[in-house]
Amino acid sequence: MEDVKVGNTAGISIVDFGGFLDGTRKQAVADAMVESFKNIGFVYLVNHGLSQDKIDSTFEWLKRFFAQPTDTKLLAPHPASGAHHRGYSAPGVEKVVQNVFDAEELVKQRKAPDFKESFECGREDDPGMPNIWLPEGVLPGFKEACLDFYWTCREVELTVLRALALGLHVPEDYFIQYHVAADNQLRLLHYPSVPIERLSNEEVTRIGAHTDFCSLTLLLQDQVGGLEVEDPQNPGQFKSAAPIPGSIIVNAGDFLMRWSNDTIRSTVHRVRAPPNLRTEDGMTPERYSIPYDFPTVVDCVPGTYSEERPKKYEPISVSPRSNK
Repeated sequence: MEDVKVGNTAGISIVDFGGFLDGTRKQAVADAMVESFKNIGFVYLVNHGLSQDKIDSTFEWLKRFFAQPTDTKLLAPHPASGAHHRGYSAPGVEKVVQNVFDAEELVKQRKAPDFKESFECGREDDPGMPNIWLPEGVLPGFKEACLDFYWTCREVELTVLRALALGLHVPEDYFIQYHVAADNQLRLLHYPSVPIERLSNEEVTRIGAHTDFCSLTLLLQDQVGGLEVEDPQNPGQFKSAAPIPGSIIVNAGDFLMRWSNDTIRSTVHRVRAPPNLRTEDGMTPERYSIPYDFPTVVDCVPGTYSEERPKKYEPISVSPRSNK
């Protein structure tokens, strides 16, 4: 297993996924991936099969979309209800608050908006949550680029799910059967430039500490940084999950933690200013990222429970919601 682990950052293993894709080191890759999930809930994958040209092209479309005037972006508005996760949300509209139980602290955090904007889409034939696109003729090619990348990530999803199954020593197609519908969510996120002092003083945030309410998330991020992962051994202490060129981050969500009967961790994470940031103008550089979430119905995986270690959770289903 050690030969497929090519590094470590912030306690998160960097795993060469190529040995799973070509079939030469499938079990070793699966074991290394699941070991990192057990330890910290996150893993970096390199040689993951997702074309760098496709990634770069999608980030260019992302930047092109968010560079549009606000009035243009609002032609594809996220519904006000909040439950229909499609379309565009402007900076300050969303606020992630989790793991805060003190009433005064909760009020304080809600006063500091999440300074980001987002665009969300899913499969085009989802009757329960139809996509919301810009009108025809506005930013031609954007819709097609989003859908193409959505289905490209879907292929990576299926491969990662097979590796996850092998790592948990269940049949390789075990998780595939629960993800047949492809009811996934592609989020495009833009964190505009903001004064470092405002972030430091918590007048605004990028994304507060939270876990993902799904089974797994694929995360692609630019090289700006700012993602932080809580140290499971030292709650409240966060480590920088720095961008690694050519990698994708995969993190386990609350559903996978339930599914594995707490064998795998769903770890708290957040987005702050990049560490050790010094700029002449005192501004945090803008940041772009693309999370891709997998939802499903989950029950505890066979082998993670027994008479001595009974199930902690009942089956559950919910739509995804990821922020990074």
